[in-house]
Amino acid sequence: MDHRIPVTLLTGFLGAGKTTLLNALLDDASTGKMAVIVNEFGEAGLDHDLIERVDEEIALMQSGCLCCSLRGDLSRTIGELTSKRADGALDFDRIVIETTGLAEPGPILQTLRMDPALVRSVKMDGVVTVADAANGPATLDAQFEAVSQIAIADLIVISKTDLVGPEQVIPFEERLRGINPTAKVIHAPKGEGVAGRIAGLTALRMDAAPEDVLAWTTKPEPPVPGDALGNLTGLTGLPPASPDTATAQPHDGRIASASIIIDTPLSDAPFDRWLNTMLSMRGDNILRMKGIVFLEDLELPFVFHGVQHVFEPPVPLKSWKGGPRETRIVIIARDLPERELRSSLEMLRAEQAVHDRKKTTAT
Repeated sequence: MDHRIPVTLLTGFLGAGKTTLLNALLDDASTGKMAVIVNEFGEAGLDHDLIERVDEEIALMQSGCLCCSLRGDLSRTIGELTSKRADGALDFDRIVIETTGLAEPGPILQTLRMDPALVRSVKMDGVVTVADAANGPATLDAQFEAVSQIAIADLIVISKTDLVGPEQVIPFEERLRGINPTAKVIHAPKGEGVAGRIAGLTALRMDAAPEDVLAWTTKPEPPVPGDALGNLTGLTGLPPASPDTATAQPHDGRIASASIIIDTPLSDAPFDRWLNTMLSMRGDNILRMKGIVFLEDLELPFVFHGVQHVFEPPVPLKSWKGGPRETRIVIIARDLPERELRSSLEMLRAEQAVHDRKKTTAT
């Protein structure tokens, strides 16, 4: 059993509604007890009726939750919270980290993965990105950091849908799905209806159900039958840029998402060579890579997930009860041309084909 504390990363651009969502989560008992880490407690804007000052950095909510400011090192802040929890001084079930509006989530995810003490005590449970239906389109046009926050999300919460009409919300949601085709998207004016939906967003867990893993690694569009690279058509999910859309969406084209489906188990050697080559050449541009992989001679598939060069240990899907042994890999990358993604995935398929021919000849 994995007894580490789940961590939810809450991101979104300035004014998107992260604090409103936090207040809604803290107000809902179904969320459980949370330790909330914000960049600066004094600027968080959390509902002061819920907060009682305890010391300089930690405040106790009336609900029993905690809020502490990230004034120093993230590892130190989490370490202090987990130590006090282990000693019985604090009681919480989850840590929520609210980033600044300008922050890219990648470095925080890497910190949680690279710090040995944190690896033993906490686990990333998902990235929630808040997107503002009223100002979000203009924010995506002006700030590439906002596009990156959307691209790396497991759950996209569209806020302020009560302030604009469907003629603005619908194309905005389509644009978000184009940037990140595998993320869940929900509408939540004033943070309503999110409390029960932030847990278990990542499929990288021992108790993940097969259907959750498949949903986590599948684009809404059906793959092209018989074509392992069929999902590469229209990498970002957006239509070809016209003069108008190129002006209106200046940053979206820098994000590419691609998926590959291979219907036979892979050899570990071709898969390892492909993954190592991809990361060594373009690791800085890989916002995230995730998938479910079937390997020869292994009954169970495993789930993997990485951000840039840093990967979580793969997790065997012990709940697998049989069915199609399809490997599904999803890549979301920044400033990585389509031809490079296509040639990279072609390399994986070619490596596997060579291996299959050698295996057939040997038998």
